[in-house]
Order: sequence, then structure tokens, then C-alpha cells
Amino acid sequence: MALLDGKTALITGVANRWSIATGVARSLHAHGARLCFTYQGERVREEVEKLAAELGGAHVYPCDVSSDEAVTALAADVRRDYGSLDALLHSIAYTRKEDLQGKVYTTSRDGFALALDVSSYSLIALSNAFVDVFNDGGSIVALTYLGSTSIVPNYNLAGIAKAALEAIVRYLAYDLGPRGIRVNAISAGPISTASSRQVHGLRQILDIVEAESPLRRNVTPEDVGRTAVYLASDLSRAVTADVHFVDSGFHAVGI
Repeated sequence: MALLDGKTALITGVANRWSIATGVARSLHAHGARLCFTYQGERVREEVEKLAAELGGAHVYPCDVSSDEAVTALAADVRRDYGSLDALLHSIAYTRKEDLQGKVYTTSRDGFALALDVSSYSLIALSNAFVDVFNDGGSIVALTYLGSTSIVPNYNLAGIAKAALEAIVRYLAYDLGPRGIRVNAISAGPISTASSRQVHGLRQILDIVEAESPLRRNVTPEDVGRTAVYLASDLSRAVTADVHFVDSGFHAVGI
């Protein structure tokens, strides 16, 4: 059953074929969604274009979410090429490597501002730019992680940025709710990606989740993708302002 026939989705945050955003894109496409993609920097452009070609010849747009002009141009391009949008995946985060190590109190002011701008404020910027491109009843999904509410050693500033992102999800859900536009987050379990490997001790975290989570396994991008399909579809039309855990139940485990 194709749950997303006739719907158009914008996917941000693909870096390569192992990205969580890639798994989400594949799942949305499998359920009939028409896709478009953004990329940040020429370094990843080729990988995103390959995926887009594989998934229906989707349009690919450059976008630096730290630039208001770039975000505005993206919305104009999507409106020109697709007319309107039904779903948006926010899978964007950046924290300087030095801010993922050491003590949180050594975080620089510049590092803090950069992490919050790219990882958190970007959801506001995209929502504002696309507010008139979105169809009523649409869905915005952001990716987050357990480090937003619990201490994950070495996640540090990234966890603080995710906490801000989750608060933004709730407030956007309230603002966009009268139009039936839902805003939710998926808190994915640890997955080995280019960005997550910047977190020192990732291998140990993966081992702990596999050993101690109720399902006794780590999750995959495809697991996240299946939940994203639900959130983008009309099955979740009464679900908003929430964080959905896709982590084999690890978030519920105490020590």
C-alpha cells in the first residue's frame, strides 16, 4: 500500500548512502512520494545527485541553511519546480569537533552560536521560507537524539542543540496547527554515519544499545524511514508536537 501517493517531500541532510536521511528518502519514495533534495557544499553534491537520480530523477538544490538568502531561494526553486510541498525532513546538524570533546563549559561563544544556528534555528528558517509553499495538512519531521534530554558523554553541545530543536518542534506545531500542518521529531538510536562518527566513543554506545535495549539490537536508517513514512502520511493526521523514539526502546532503560 502506497501511503504517500501524490505527496511531495523535501529531503535535507543527505551526505552519502549511509546517511539517515538516505534511509528516510528511500522509504518515502517506496510509498509513492515525489522527492526533492538539498545539499550543502560541492563535497556531497555528487552523492546526493546519484541518490536523486535513483529515486525518480528528483531535483537537487544547493542550500546553506545559515544563509537567509539561500533558504529563500530554495523555497522559490521548489515552488517553481513542484508547485507545493507536503512534507519536509530536517536532518541537518553541525557542531565543531572540538565542541564534541572536553567539557561543556569550555565551549566557545562562536562554537555555540554556530551549532545552534545550523542544527536548530535552521528548522525555523526553513519553516518560515516554506510556510506559503506547504499544503495544508502537511508534515515536518526533524531528526533528534537521546542526548537532548539525557547525558551522553562527548555529545556535549550537540545535545544542547538537539534540546533546542525539540523545543522548536513544539512551538512550530502550535503555530502551524491551525492549517493542519504537523511538526514532529524522530529520536533515532545511534547509527554509524559520517556525522555520528565524530562523537568519541560511538562504538561503545552502539554496543551498549545492542546489549541493553529491549529489542537487543541497533536501529538502521530504514527503521527511521518507516516511522517517517507514518509521520508524513495521513495516518498521523492527529499527531503533532511530539518526539517519537526509534531506538529499540533504549530511551526507557534505566541503569
